[in-house]
Amino acid sequence: MAEEPAGTFQVPLWRAIAVFRFASMAYVVAMAVFNVTDYAHPLGVIPALAVLAGWSVAATYLYARPAWQGWPLLGTDLAITLVLLLASPWVVGRTAIDNGVPSLAVAWQACPVLAWAVSGGRRRGAIAALVVGAADVTVRAKLTSASATGLMLMLLAGVAVGHVARLAVESEQRLQRAVELEAATRERERLARGIHDSVLQVLALVQRRGAHLDGEAAELARLAGEQEAALRALVSGRTPRQRLGPEVDLRTVLDGFASPAVSIAAPATPVRLPASVAHEVGAAVGAALDNVARHGGGARAWVLLEEEAGTVTVSVRDDGPGIPAGRLAEAARQGRLGVAQSIQGRIAELGGSVEIISAPGEGTEVELRLRVAP
Repeated sequence: MAEEPAGTFQVPLWRAIAVFRFASMAYVVAMAVFNVTDYAHPLGVIPALAVLAGWSVAATYLYARPAWQGWPLLGTDLAITLVLLLASPWVVGRTAIDNGVPSLAVAWQACPVLAWAVSGGRRRGAIAALVVGAADVTVRAKLTSASATGLMLMLLAGVAVGHVARLAVESEQRLQRAVELEAATRERERLARGIHDSVLQVLALVQRRGAHLDGEAAELARLAGEQEAALRALVSGRTPRQRLGPEVDLRTVLDGFASPAVSIAAPATPVRLPASVAHEVGAAVGAALDNVARHGGGARAWVLLEEEAGTVTVSVRDDGPGIPAGRLAEAARQGRLGVAQSIQGRIAELGGSVEIISAPGEGTEVELRLRVAP
């Protein structure tokens, strides 16, 4: 079975419980030797100590393996402790216990409480402490201040250790997220260097060479300049200027795509979204319309914007040749990720969904659906 990873923050806690388990076992043995003459059945202490020592070794071995740190082990640990506690009136004798002789478990009975606390936090530690404390109280003829104090100390230990264990888990999760973020940042920096040395320089060259030309060449130069600025902002991590501001009307973003070949239909009332969200939706719609222009063979396109019950839906429909079955998956395998990243990836990052409906000869409909806060 797999060992606990060396970097896990809970490892020191499990090791501390193992040390406490053996230290408390030594104390139980010392108390048994010292008080054996006062026991009602002195020979009964031998199997009790054998069970206690054997389970201490087994529990230490099993708790060191994450695969075993579940309910079967936790339940067995608690059950063995309860058996030792409930056997104390017969082995030690109620009279001796009432006169101050410790039970068979003594401090060792706190071991399952600590294990439950480390595995499940404050609540689980408190539950185990109450169960063990209730069993400890039942072996005594009456509740004394000493037994009540022991119960409270065990309850406090379960809550405190459980709290520390939860903090350790949360700290480990935060550290993991920080490591992932650092790795992602380094990867972005590596990609930024490669893009700067290739794509950005080519786009800048196209813009400079085409700036003094006329017709379509000038338009291509202008588009190259816009894409260079957007790509440079993306790889540098800066927010594009157009995304600043609290919110915008999505209708105004989509109106920029209107042309003789593209019709826009939108509600009469504003559809307000955070600026960054609205422009991401607009970029996804632009990618869908770009696909129509490239592969539609002169097809017309219709963009429909709807807002209903906290959901914003943008549908891009065309009357082109459609998409053959399996074509999108094949394009993704070949590295052409226009739909997967420019459309589906953008909307997925916003928490929305994309549905593509198409059939050969019947056009294509791309539906972008996004849940928005009131």
